[in-house]
Amino acid sequence: MEQFFQQLTNGLAVGGIYALIALGYTMVYGVMKLINFAHGDLFTLGSYLGLSLLTSLALTENIGAFMGVIALAILVMALVGIVGVVLERAAYRPLRESPRLSAVVSALGASIVLSNGIMLIYGAKYLFYPQNILPSMTIPIFGLPVPLMRIIILVTSLVMMAALYLFIQKTTIGTAIRAAAIDQGAARLMGINVDMVIMMVFMIGPALGGAAGLMVGLYYGNINFTMGWVYGLKAFTAAILGGIGNIPGAMVGGILLGVIESLGAAYISLAWKDAIAFFVLILILIVRPTGLLGERVAEKV
Repeated sequence: MEQFFQQLTNGLAVGGIYALIALGYTMVYGVMKLINFAHGDLFTLGSYLGLSLLTSLALTENIGAFMGVIALAILVMALVGIVGVVLERAAYRPLRESPRLSAVVSALGASIVLSNGIMLIYGAKYLFYPQNILPSMTIPIFGLPVPLMRIIILVTSLVMMAALYLFIQKTTIGTAIRAAAIDQGAARLMGINVDMVIMMVFMIGPALGGAAGLMVGLYYGNINFTMGWVYGLKAFTAAILGGIGNIPGAMVGGILLGVIESLGAAYISLAWKDAIAFFVLILILIVRPTGLLGERVAEKV
């Protein structure tokens, strides 16, 4: 029972990370019907920027561990969000009226540029986060010890996802994003600045991905310039699992994928954990081709 509970909490924490990255994919697809293949590399950039800021600014030493990590997360999200906006202006906006394949090729090119840029700046070797940034302790839940870092990642992920959902559903900007996702032409006729909406999407999605990258660095302690491909593929899978273009679907898909992967590694085989996750994805898509919560599409009348 203890092993199952530990694997479950680990899966929930990892699933929260997958869900944050998946939100970037699903937001861009919802508005632009485009898969941003460079999103995984923006996630990687977040982990490297987190390490750079952590070691250069010494935030955890100057203002305390918890406040330092919060300040670090805000800085990383802001910087990666800015990079996301620049990426949209440079790689996607000039091709907005071109065939969709052109934007896909541009996304792949942007992914290669970001990945190799990170490698040239930081090197190809694994880099390591300082140990014990946050207190290394466990919290008893149902009488079983759970690492504090695992709880922090899960709670932070859930708070960010809930904040994004409320932002999309309850604010004026969120309404504009939903309108642009349904019909950009009609949104323009209603006075919505679609270019600004797309810019916001490319700011919010990468910012969440950057936060996820920081979490991975703090949780596992080591990062590599190629990890964006693996995490990006799994997050894209999570988005499809929940329903591409559907924000709640990306949340559910990410957490479910993390739990399946963790339990599969523990009870079946560590070597087959990725295959198990994709096998479950195939089964679910056979039953529900649009994902668990359905692809969010416009209704044409």
